[in-house]
Amino acid sequence: MNMVKPRVAITGVAGFIGSNLADRLLGEGYTVVGIDNLSYGIRQQIPKGVQFYQEDVRSPTVHKLIHEGDIVFHLAAKNCISDCQADPVETALVNVAGTVNIFEAARRAGAQKVIYAESSALYEGSRLFPTPEGEIHPESFYAVSKLAGSAFAGAYERFYHMRMTGLRYFCVYGPHQDYRRTIPPVMSAFILKLLRGERPLIYGSGEKRRDFVHVDDVNAFHLLCLTDTRTDGRAFNLGGGVSYSVNDIYARIAAILKTDIVPIYRPDLPGEAQETLADISAAQALGWHPTVALDEGLRGLVAYYRATGIPRQE
Repeated sequence: MNMVKPRVAITGVAGFIGSNLADRLLGEGYTVVGIDNLSYGIRQQIPKGVQFYQEDVRSPTVHKLIHEGDIVFHLAAKNCISDCQADPVETALVNVAGTVNIFEAARRAGAQKVIYAESSALYEGSRLFPTPEGEIHPESFYAVSKLAGSAFAGAYERFYHMRMTGLRYFCVYGPHQDYRRTIPPVMSAFILKLLRGERPLIYGSGEKRRDFVHVDDVNAFHLLCLTDTRTDGRAFNLGGGVSYSVNDIYARIAAILKTDIVPIYRPDLPGEAQETLADISAAQALGWHPTVALDEGLRGLVAYYRATGIPRQE
């Protein structure tokens, strides 16, 4: 006998991870409701088949879009670290008040579960690598806002017995990355500049190291969260378990594109960790493993931009 799949509501559905998740869920036969105010997301990225509502997560009426029995993915956020450093008040309004508003909407509706985005930025001040989930050292305003959201999730678990799962994304990459951010993700920024024949920017020496994970692998864990109760009440690192320098990423992309263009080095950015490296043993214990190799993922991202067209500017 086939079980009826729950309806899934996604905040930030027009963004990078949200649009990829919606596409994957539709392919798996789920009904998907998407919520996004389009301040960061791109409407054209929302897959056909999503029941879309242009709404802000801070809206007092957003609860009308979440129904009893739904599973909620709360992915909407102000997530560019430099933008958050420049405006901590707006950061708190979106990432803290907006998150609590979604948690409350889910509680009022009687939703089955809330799966919400935390961040590897919670480990900014850590010097323990690979970094396990218990090693919390936020430094930037963005990281502090994510820690506050996590604390509220714990309170909703304690007082309302809600099923909550926090996901600490490391450097997720793949199609639909937000190249329009003030400081775009390095992979998209490098690829788009090189495809235009322009010199990309690298901030600092290029020796900062990052843990990258493909969005397809992240979606595999998203699906696990839908059905595996072992994810309830916990937070999980989602990374590749390997770190690469920014210079290494640039060299790999330049090799794929067969270019000898030299990047421009600019002064380092404040508020960024020198290294990120995920301890992914908790997620692996549930049977999840990253499967997309870095060079394979980079080739796929290059092919995506070639197939969809190169934006005029970042």
